[in-house]
Amino acid sequence: MPKTTIPAGNFPFSNAVIHSSKYMMEISGQIGLNPDTGKLVDGIENQTRQTLENIKTIIEQAHWSLSDIVKVRIYLTDIKYYAKVNEIYKEYFSKEYPARVALAVKELPLGALIEIECTAAKE
Repeated sequence: MPKTTIPAGNFPFSNAVIHSSKYMMEISGQIGLNPDTGKLVDGIENQTRQTLENIKTIIEQAHWSLSDIVKVRIYLTDIKYYAKVNEIYKEYFSKEYPARVALAVKELPLGALIEIECTAAKE
């Protein structure tokens, strides 16, 4: 059975993702650490891009792709970042978006503004 999504209108996520996959990958929470310097990049836009690039690197190391991601969990230190994160998120995911949740939290490791964890599934 191929992956099927149930869209959520104009939002960059699906209400549900249906899949019957043989393999699953859980990607631990990632923050905007630059892998070359080991330092957190500045600002919500840079941190969002760096976090998504880090996830892309991890998933590609397993010879998978971002299109294999079926669930995304986003943690923000301020919900005011939600719209900006959505803009950047759309650059990384296609119209068959993963299911997703975004939550505001008090703090994140190392003073990060955003943390993202994912579940991927593949035949």
